[in-house]
Amino acid sequence: MIRRVLDALYAASGAAAVGFLILIAVLTIAQMLGRLIGKPVPSADDFAGFCMAGAVFLGMTYTLRSGGHIRVLTLLTRVAPGPRRALETLCAAGSVLIIGTLTWHAFGMMLDTRSFGEYTLGVVPVPKWIPMTFMVSGLIVFLIALLDELVRLLRGGMPLYVVREEEAATSIGSSAE
Repeated sequence: MIRRVLDALYAASGAAAVGFLILIAVLTIAQMLGRLIGKPVPSADDFAGFCMAGAVFLGMTYTLRSGGHIRVLTLLTRVAPGPRRALETLCAAGSVLIIGTLTWHAFGMMLDTRSFGEYTLGVVPVPKWIPMTFMVSGLIVFLIALLDELVRLLRGGMPLYVVREEEAATSIGSSAE
């Protein structure tokens, strides 16, 4: 049950990231067409920037779950399985700590901008807490996914990136036959 809820949350985060990328394309095309007819879209660049933040932060979880984050495996590939598991668990715990701290401070900053009534400086002023919500929500979902990965490792499971690499190798092997 909880696995299905988490997987749905991760998929929704990825879908939202794709939605923001589509909005960037729509805003870019609208701005180009607007300039051609002499009526540029006010604050299109600002809104595209907000969408970029949404795409990046909401896309982090999907990228993690699909095994797409860049990893430096130089050390891990030279370590025996026991110490390697300990290092992977330590890395996951460190990631939870770092992203947890970042999430905490980003959430506090978002609340501060709301309580102070801060607005963006574009042609179309937007309360700053609104675009910051994309960042904070992406960080929260990413933190949940990192906690999920840490629990997987603590329970003796394989790191998700290894699972995804094996799935990819299996699918390549089966398609070659």
